[in-house]
Amino acid sequence: MKIKNHPVKPFSKIAVLSQTVAHTIPVKLAVGLTLALTISLSVNSNAMSTEKPLVEADNAHKKSMHHQLKSHLPEALFPQKPLVTHMYTADPSAHVFNGKLYIYPSHDIESGVVRNSSGGHFDMRDYHVFSIDTVNENTQPKVVDHGQALHVDQVPWATKQMWAPDAAEKDGKYYLYFPAKDKDDIFRIGVATADTPTGPFVPEAEPIENAYSIDPSVFQDDDGSYYLYVGGIMGGQLQRWQTGSYVEEDKYPADNEPVYMPKIAKLNADMKSLAQPLQDVVLQDEFGKPILQGDFDRKFFEAAWVHKIKNTYYFSYSTGHSRFIQYGTSKSPYGPFTWKGKVLEPVLGWTNHHSIAEFEGKWYLFFHDTSLSGGKTHLRNIKMVELIHNPDGTIQTVDAYLGEISE
Repeated sequence: MKIKNHPVKPFSKIAVLSQTVAHTIPVKLAVGLTLALTISLSVNSNAMSTEKPLVEADNAHKKSMHHQLKSHLPEALFPQKPLVTHMYTADPSAHVFNGKLYIYPSHDIESGVVRNSSGGHFDMRDYHVFSIDTVNENTQPKVVDHGQALHVDQVPWATKQMWAPDAAEKDGKYYLYFPAKDKDDIFRIGVATADTPTGPFVPEAEPIENAYSIDPSVFQDDDGSYYLYVGGIMGGQLQRWQTGSYVEEDKYPADNEPVYMPKIAKLNADMKSLAQPLQDVVLQDEFGKPILQGDFDRKFFEAAWVHKIKNTYYFSYSTGHSRFIQYGTSKSPYGPFTWKGKVLEPVLGWTNHHSIAEFEGKWYLFFHDTSLSGGKTHLRNIKMVELIHNPDGTIQTVDAYLGEISE
């Protein structure tokens, strides 16, 4: 594997790139090893279930804790180390509840499904919740695995593919939002509730009405409103909902037409239903025009995420094939969001999925790559790195992989 020619200097133990104007080449400012995080291997007893498949899964999980996954790839290629090394994890959604950092990832497994364009090889079946009490550059924070929080066998309407989840809290209740395929092989969005951030979560008997596709992301605004963002192209099936109803046909815009946009809807007070129909979140370029299908490096693919600083909303997302995490800003959670730059350069592996959260006075980027599996795209591991916002509100781009990117 050829190594990209990067000048390397230590700087705050993070890897960043300078913010750039559209389509210019970013200049590396610094690369350093950061957050060599270890994992405290403990299971929260309240995550146990009396149901047979869940007991079997939990017993297997306990055994796996004694087996640490190790990569054969050079560590120098990866400025950040995996947060979790006893299992494969991906799509980390990070939140701070009661002063503690919680991460809600998907759980990658080797199921034997052959890789295909619909993503069937991402055959995840359950969720674990992880937590971190504190982050300190001079020590290795403990990452606690609280055990299995929800399994597909517990969800009456779901059959397979428990992809990227998210979580929210309201009035002391915790809500886990997740995509899964139903008996008709259609992705729906489900919700489950718990009395603690770590679960176990009890799912609703039916998916959220009129919610569809994948990658649910819930944003809580300062006024107490909650918004659900969803959407993923290709395997995520968003292209099949362009008429408002599911059509089992994959059609895409021409290169000179606007890309299929992610969706947003405000949640009702019950946190389990939509207060309005899903509508487009318009992503536009620096000239105020909708981003086009042919804009390979900036078009929306999946992984919508919103964070807010003062009165500015940041919408970040994955571009899919080009593997960037891009972002835009707006003065409204509905958008339109005007493109500002890249959050994350391509990582090792085909997918790029992230979240952004503030913890102990600093902002962090949570993401995944395939360093632990040696590059197997369906066996990923979550990581984190400090994320710097410049005084003008722009974000310093992170480069988390110093090797060559290949298809």
